[in-house]
Amino acid sequence: MKRTLGLCGLVVLVLAGMAVGQIDKIVIAAGTPEDQALEAITKETDGQKKIAMYQDFLQKFSSNPAAVAYANWQLSQEYQTAGDLQKAFEYGDKAVTASPHNFDILVSQATIAQKVKDDAKMLEYSEKAGQAYEGIGKGPKPEGMSDQDFQVQVAGDKDAVKSSYDFLEGAGFTAITDEKDPKKRMSYIERFTAAYPNSKYQEQVSQYAIYTLGPGQLNDTSRLIAYGEKTLAANPNSVPTLLQLANSYADESKPASIAKAVTYSQKIIAITKPDAPGADNASKLSAGVAHSTLGYAYMKQEKTAAAIPEFKTAAALLKGHDEVSYATALYRLGYAYAKLKRNTEAREVLTEAAKIPGPLQAPSQDLLLKVNAARAKGQ
Repeated sequence: MKRTLGLCGLVVLVLAGMAVGQIDKIVIAAGTPEDQALEAITKETDGQKKIAMYQDFLQKFSSNPAAVAYANWQLSQEYQTAGDLQKAFEYGDKAVTASPHNFDILVSQATIAQKVKDDAKMLEYSEKAGQAYEGIGKGPKPEGMSDQDFQVQVAGDKDAVKSSYDFLEGAGFTAITDEKDPKKRMSYIERFTAAYPNSKYQEQVSQYAIYTLGPGQLNDTSRLIAYGEKTLAANPNSVPTLLQLANSYADESKPASIAKAVTYSQKIIAITKPDAPGADNASKLSAGVAHSTLGYAYMKQEKTAAAIPEFKTAAALLKGHDEVSYATALYRLGYAYAKLKRNTEAREVLTEAAKIPGPLQAPSQDLLLKVNAARAKGQ
């Protein structure tokens, strides 16, 4: 008689990847020496004595990979209960090495990683779980099994580990959001995306990737654009992605890139509908930034007159919502007015921009001085 090991199961004998996937199952045939030894251990109530018994068990059954995996896992749990998280980690990782696609063990290790705030290990266990889950049903169909029965078994296997999968997927996402180093964060993102190609966190992960590749972080425009375009292929109406891509394309000098900045900015405005009744602040903010980027792209296309209405609309939408974006729209508007020698209007908006603390304050003040000098000369 065989008993399958669950999270609170007793003992082990056989460790094997499932025939239809990559999930490890630990089971025991009743009456074996391993069964008898583990039954004795489970009856012991003293934690330290149990640890010693598991250590003896490891030595006695060191040739049995499944027994080794289970005993190391149990030692990890005993040390965790005793408050020794370092040893819990150590023995748990030995269990993972022996049984890398066992969701119970992966959950146990991810829980410890959360407690000690080890994001790298948390991502590691999450990645293994995602790979294992994606592997279910990818192996050869057992001989003699019908296609229908095969699909039923695959669905059942996935359902059996779904709650653990969800927990480990969330742990991986948490590792991404916690990581402060942009290079490490991007590595986590790439590993997570490969392990969870259909993640429920897909949109959020994409935004973290675009932010990480953008200015102030890795500043890798080519990778940002490539990642953003890939995200848009999966979600064509992702406003955050469209905003970042429009801005990145607008900063380039190639006519084709500027044209894309125009297209994406216009699409954002169409999606957000800032003038519609009941439009929320988030929609107005996104549309305001899009109008500002659209005007900037028009400026680079030497369409200054067409840019001015875009900057004015942007300023109206952004005022009171985002000071930096509002100041950016004002500065660009002042620059456009100055370029057309409409210095009185330029002076008005630049005076407002120069009052706003932030990265555009100094440039606005400098441009205002030039505009005032030009007005003094009657230009």
